[in-house]
Amino acid sequence: MAAADVVVVGSCMTDLVSLTTRLPKAGETIHGHKFFTGFGGKGANQCVQAARLGAKTSMICKVGKDSFGYDYIENLKKNGIPTDFVGQAENVATGAASIIVDNEGQNFIVIVAGANLLMDSEDLRRAAHVICQAKVMVCQLEVTPAVSLEALKLAHKSGVKTLFNPAPALADLDPQFYIHSNIICCNESEAEILTGITVCNVKDAGRAGLVLLERGCKTAVVTLGLEGCIMVSAKEPIPKHVPVKKVTAVDTTLWLP
Repeated sequence: MAAADVVVVGSCMTDLVSLTTRLPKAGETIHGHKFFTGFGGKGANQCVQAARLGAKTSMICKVGKDSFGYDYIENLKKNGIPTDFVGQAENVATGAASIIVDNEGQNFIVIVAGANLLMDSEDLRRAAHVICQAKVMVCQLEVTPAVSLEALKLAHKSGVKTLFNPAPALADLDPQFYIHSNIICCNESEAEILTGITVCNVKDAGRAGLVLLERGCKTAVVTLGLEGCIMVSAKEPIPKHVPVKKVTAVDTTLWLP
């Protein structure tokens, strides 16, 4: 297959979405007004969005040999993403996320990683030539962390720019993640888990970004929702606030038809 500009090593999740007027309390049953399924997972979301923006992409992931898995493979193909390195695991379900969204766009999410956790070193070895020829390699933590770290090391050693989205965040994240990441991009809650700094405003985010930078990455981005994000890098060590236009949230999850 042709070399990809952007290679994503990460997760595929089938989203099971229920829309309600409000979120339920513990132990409460409420009526929703709409239900649908969609294609999610941080890794696949990032890969599809890169493809829709015009990049040549490749997805390295694992799904189950079930209806969700077959549907996911077809969805990737529809979005112009090669499926050469989409593995299918026996006797394990495709990853799934149960999502409840209220009228304000707030949500509850429970994920069951399923086949995502079976991606391993052998999957990376099969795709090594694609990873090493990419311009950018992206990974997250919805697959086994050791696999994400191995992918980062492989790409970094080959001079490929690495972008690491440490989500869901781990307080005891292996320090090697930082030194093999050109860019780390996380939200405020993830930054707090990683650094121990409570992020309540732009100034706090800047402090957290500097800690990430000190740990070895070249650039740190902390996203702040309505407040935009802060960026800090080895070349520009003074945190820079990038504001965004405020909008009314419809839903803070992302699924891909």
